[in-house]
Amino acid sequence: QVKVVESGGGLVQAGGSLRLSCAASESIFSISAMTWHRQAPGKQRELVASITSGGQTNYADSVKGRFTISRDNAKNTAWLQMSSLKPEDTAVYYCAADGFTIEIMRETRYWGQGTQVTVSS
Repeated sequence: QVKVVESGGGLVQAGGSLRLSCAASESIFSISAMTWHRQAPGKQRELVASITSGGQTNYADSVKGRFTISRDNAKNTAWLQMSSLKPEDTAVYYCAADGFTIEIMRETRYWGQGTQVTVSS
């Protein structure tokens, strides 16, 4: 079964930390990029952070210095460590994996179902 599953969301006070996890099923292989996105109510989904299979990372300006993305290629897993959280970080956070499956032999983006992060002031 092809799937991407996020976990680790929750309610945290401003200034606190959370660590999100993302696990892509083994049926997705040759994953190039794993990315974290977020969508706040009434807003468009935005890219938060990305990491290549070689470990190159990129961050949205709004989270630079506060969020850290990492991954384990062997386990098809990525994490997003979020620190110094602000109320404006409140959103549903989605993970995506860009990879191949036997059924679709071209690079395709697979999305998770999302995990809610709420930061109280």
